[in-house]
Order: sequence, then C-alpha cells, then structure tokens
Amino acid sequence: MTVVAAVVRTVGLTKDYGPVLALDALTLEIGPGITGLVGANGAGKSTFLKILLGLVEPTGGRAEVLGHDIAAEGGAIRARVGYLPEHDCLPPDVSASDFTVHLAMMSGLPRVAARERAAEVLRHVGLAEERYRPMGGYSTGMRQKAKLAQALAHDPQLVLLDEPTNGLDPAARDEMLGLVQRIGRDFGIAVIVTSHLLGELERVSDHVVVLDGGQLLRASRTDEFLDATGSLLVEVLGDDAQRRMLEALAAAGVSAAARGGMLSIDVTDGAGDVHDLIRDTAGDLGLGLVRIQADHRRIEDVFAEPAGGAR
Repeated sequence: MTVVAAVVRTVGLTKDYGPVLALDALTLEIGPGITGLVGANGAGKSTFLKILLGLVEPTGGRAEVLGHDIAAEGGAIRARVGYLPEHDCLPPDVSASDFTVHLAMMSGLPRVAARERAAEVLRHVGLAEERYRPMGGYSTGMRQKAKLAQALAHDPQLVLLDEPTNGLDPAARDEMLGLVQRIGRDFGIAVIVTSHLLGELERVSDHVVVLDGGQLLRASRTDEFLDATGSLLVEVLGDDAQRRMLEALAAAGVSAAARGGMLSIDVTDGAGDVHDLIRDTAGDLGLGLVRIQADHRRIEDVFAEPAGGAR
C-alpha cells in the first residue's frame, strides 16, 4: 500500500453552476484521521465530495485523492474510497446483505470475499440481526447504517460521509458518531465527514475544514478551534444568584457577564486567584457553586470572525 502524507490535495478547485458558484478557487490539504467538513447548507460540501469521486467535473483547478489525479484516475480513486451519500438511495425491496455484497463485488471483491466482508461490516454498524430484511422497512437510523456498511465493504483507505446523521434522533445520532470515531481511530481509515451541525464535528474530528459560500474560511486541528478564551464559565444557584454574583464580582474589580444560565468571568487581567475569589464570593452570598470551567471557543465562532481571520 502506498503511504500518502495527504489524503486529499486541491489547488484552485472551482465549480461554477452559472447562477451558483459552489466552490471558489479552493486550495486545501487534508491529512489522515477524521476531518470534519463544516458549513451551512449550500456551502459547497457535497459538491466537494462529488468532485473528489469524479461524479461531478470541476470548472477549474485540480485535485488529488490518495495521490491519484481526479481528472485522469477516477477509477483508481473510487476503488479506494468509500462514499455515504446524503440523499436516500437504497432500493426498498433489497436486503442490506444483498445490497452490500453487490456493491462490494462492483468494487472488485470476489463473491465469497464480498459475502464475508458484507457480514463483517454489517455487524460492525449494528445490522447483524436485520441484514436479511428488505431495507424498505428500515428506520432512518438503520438506513444510514446500511449506507455506511456499503461504504466500508471494499476495505477503503478513505471514506467520505455526507451528513451521516441527517434525520436521526439524538440517540441514533450519538450511535452514528460513535461509528465514525471507530472507523477513524480503531480501523485506521481516513474519514472526511460533513455536517451543518457544528457541535457534532467538535466531538469526533481530529481536524476541521470550514467552508462558507464555496470558500475556505479556516482549516486546522480541532483543538486549535477550541482554545481557551481567557474566561471562566461559572454556574451558581440561589435566590437571584446571577445578579448578586455579578454585583459582588464587579465590586471586587472582576469583569463578568451573564451568558444563559452561566456567568462568563474574564480572567485575562490576572487579578489574583480568581478561582478562590469566585468560591469565597459564592460562599459569602450563601449561593451554591455548581461548577467552574474554562470557556472555550466553538467552531461556529469562526463564522463571526472578520474577513481575513481564516488561516
């Protein structure tokens, strides 16, 4: 197997649909691990994945996937990449087992190996007992699992997952995100996963790429997005707790503001031991101190940054 430092490289990648510029001169490098591709609907995420697979032809620029040029080596790319499409594409009268076997054979596996591999991946995604049922009777969560199974059937080096949690309830969403983590961290397969739900990708990704209107806003490690802000979040309980705490902290020269059910307290001025001050102030006021924690930036904060703040 060829070792490739970057699983995806693009230079000036553009897709112009006429009235819509889906990708605007996108230059990007994506490495191994789990990469979250973030952006609102219409940001260019699905178009980007389809171009990488050779399903959509770019208007300009170039790209490589696993070292293969998308313009000349589309077949080699699709043989090494698994794809979970956003749209519903499952034949209702076919079982998950037959569907996964068929697609594994289309990817080049012999029939016996395809059946063995299908049974394995369907077990991994949690469809072992339901694999012989027609998929038309599946729940949304089961259908997403079946799409994930076929994406893994040919033992790919990279999987592209387009909104895999779409339409799922919270429990099914958590289960799907757990599967995404297993693929990347236990199986060692590179993953590019898209979502418009930013908090999801904070939980599972090693790297994040933020697109907006087809342009790159930022690409970096996830932990770089979530750096501490220099503030503490504090939760207190009691009669008129927030107002009283704010007034007492202000009198002590500490800047603070209400944020939902929490207080955001500025600790960048280095005013003594703020943790002790918060504890003692809550005690003096007879308030219950529930928690003190560092405040971190979120991925959505990138969209509020001024132009030119991307990196």
